Amino acid sequence: MKVVITGGAGFIGCNAASRFLQRGDEVVVLDNLSRKGTRANLEWLRPQGRLTFVDVDIRDAAKSAAAFREHRDTALILHLAGQVAVTTSISDPRLDFEINALGTLNALEAARLGGISAPFIYSSSNKVYGEMNDIAVAQNNGRCAYVDLQYGVSEERNLDFHSPYGCSKGAADQYVRDYHRIYGLNTVVMRQSCIYGRRQFGVEDQGWIAWFMIAAECGHPLTIYGDGRQVRDVLYVEDLIDAFEAAAANIDKVAGCVYNIGGGPDNAISLLDVLKFIERRKAVPITYHRANPRPGDQRIYVSDIRRAQRELGWTPRIRWQTGLNALYEWICDHRQELRKELR
Repeated sequence: MKVVITGGAGFIGCNAASRFLQRGDEVVVLDNLSRKGTRANLEWLRPQGRLTFVDVDIRDAAKSAAAFREHRDTALILHLAGQVAVTTSISDPRLDFEINALGTLNALEAARLGGISAPFIYSSSNKVYGEMNDIAVAQNNGRCAYVDLQYGVSEERNLDFHSPYGCSKGAADQYVRDYHRIYGLNTVVMRQSCIYGRRQFGVEDQGWIAWFMIAAECGHPLTIYGDGRQVRDVLYVEDLIDAFEAAAANIDKVAGCVYNIGGGPDNAISLLDVLKFIERRKAVPITYHRANPRPGDQRIYVSDIRRAQRELGWTPRIRWQTGLNALYEWICDHRQELRKELR
């Protein structure tokens, strides 16, 4: 089949593209290669199979529509292109809006005007739920824990956009939902928690697990914003792609639905847990600085993944210890490439 992936040279996009290419599918990558690591990811993809690269910025409605129109025979659309950092959204909210909100509208319109009925999977964010300060949080074994939410945050949680990033992703999230209701597009929203894995060129304000490992291996200074006890349910990228495929396979039942997709309670770890993991792997202490918490940062976020388990037949396969080891080994094997990208 043919798969169209916006942001296909990014971290999640290139991992998804690689899976489809190695399966023998045709993959169309739409990307403007603006993010560090994307050119390296694209070159990594080229020898793997039937790859078409389209140099397009998702903010360009005309070029995006033309690309979708040319590939209207696609069997799946993964809309992964986006501005991914809260800090960038605060320093440049217009850029953030244009990429995330307007860019998603452009992709939806391109699919609608192109008459594309293929599943349209959107990569949303847990940030659409805001800080969630009303939820009781306690300390448990040196990290944050929910007092009452045994299974984590469900999709029934009220939306509360906080930060320009939360606003832009939340607006896009709701547009994707509504394009099913109003126009009949086969859309699915994935509200993702912390995704990590190979080929993640993490930086300080995005991709924090990879960034911690890269900084430790390449000798860059490391800063912890807050006390380090913040908790996320981490999900290895291959498990996320499994969720994409599960939604596409069940699109007749799940079009228009929203899913919280993360590692769930079994894969909930703190920033300090990750630092301890790196210290064990390196067998030396990790030095870091402390700074004030970032605006809108959730003390804890853990996804309630039971709806996805029930309706998609999906559940994470890779435990966090296994996933972190795989990412660490990739970073160690690609130190020189990573140092080059960090310049």
